[in-house]
Amino acid sequence: MLNNFKHHISNIFPTLKGKKILIACSGGLDSVVLSRLFKELNYNISLAHCNFSLRGKESDEDEKFVISLADKLSIPIFNKKFNTKEYKIKHKLSTQVAARNLRYQWFDEVCAEHSFDFLATGHHLDDDLETFLINFSRGTGLRGLTGIPIINDKIVRPLLNFPREDILLYAKEKNIVWREDSSNQTTDYLRNKLRIEVIPKLKEVDHNLLNGFQQTQNHLNESLSLVNDYMVLIKNLVVNKTEDGFEIDVLKLQDLPNTIALLYELLAPFGFTAWNDIADLLSAQSGKQIFSETHRIVKNRTSLLLVENNVLQNEETYFIKESDSVIYTPINLKIEPVEKTSDYIPSIVYLDAQKLKFPLQLRKWREGDSFQPFGMKGKKKLSKFFKDEKLSLVAKEKIWVLTSENNIVWVVGMRSDNRFKVESQTKKILKITTSQK
Repeated sequence: MLNNFKHHISNIFPTLKGKKILIACSGGLDSVVLSRLFKELNYNISLAHCNFSLRGKESDEDEKFVISLADKLSIPIFNKKFNTKEYKIKHKLSTQVAARNLRYQWFDEVCAEHSFDFLATGHHLDDDLETFLINFSRGTGLRGLTGIPIINDKIVRPLLNFPREDILLYAKEKNIVWREDSSNQTTDYLRNKLRIEVIPKLKEVDHNLLNGFQQTQNHLNESLSLVNDYMVLIKNLVVNKTEDGFEIDVLKLQDLPNTIALLYELLAPFGFTAWNDIADLLSAQSGKQIFSETHRIVKNRTSLLLVENNVLQNEETYFIKESDSVIYTPINLKIEPVEKTSDYIPSIVYLDAQKLKFPLQLRKWREGDSFQPFGMKGKKKLSKFFKDEKLSLVAKEKIWVLTSENNIVWVVGMRSDNRFKVESQTKKILKITTSQK
């Protein structure tokens, strides 16, 4: 296997030579063999071990084993103990997801702090088959069926083309010792159930199962490449970059064949899975929105707005004293007395200073807010004003208002209130400028 591994690494991972590689080592068969193979080929490696504190003494013995392995191989070791149960409860996650989040967050920290070029994991071909079957049962579509990527940014999986049987045979031939995780023998988890009960039966039916699976994976990845190339053209037709994210033109999208499939491909990279709800967005009213863990998609008339989940309502009120000339939080405002006004632009407002009562307040707009738009005699609700201005839900969430004794003075960056306008008898003019768009 060493020669096969050497040939595989040279062909698929030529950039690893001379680089610093951190190996995620649990102490199990796969990661231990991976460590030994890299050491045999004189790569610059270190080990990283996570103790998730889930199996008591057994977890601690795993940690001791990996420390001992690093000592025998004369390579550096990084190890960390986690309170996985506490993290799981705090973040409302399953045990598996909690452990995954903890280890990859820590791996990133170690790689950054110690200048590792790559993180190597011990995933092998049987792992890939398990992932394929899990995603197949969950209806994840083409992307899910392409399995575990052999290279994902700085994460490499050098054993992904090797069956577990070959890895086990090599370990026995070389008298390599490893640790068995007792939790791998329980069928409580879907992955374990597939590994223990389902896949052995499939191999009995077809002895060339893994070879056929690899060929299928290759075909699926080629198909995905075709889809990705096609989606570049689709994005140019229906997607526009915005200040906050992206905008998908629904009318143009609906003119194309396979509309729902195209929408799936456009949104899949952003973690959306509620496909029935997303398909309904095409005909939904403005303001309807759906969330993934990292993004949200908002219906806005004849478009869908894709933005990150970082535009949160800020309920805090910020006070501006009469002596303030500049504020930087929550937005930039420059405040200065001037002798005269100039042409109107949305980012500047001129106010009659004597009509203001300090301190002024700066806050996000609220439902029910109203003001008297500049040039008008009657009041208007902000919600109606925004509708007339054709603002999207995302744009409205970014609006700040400047108030004096609870009266809106300025819808920042948009329109001032007529009650505070500069008139012929005005003695003191206050100019306020914002960089807020």
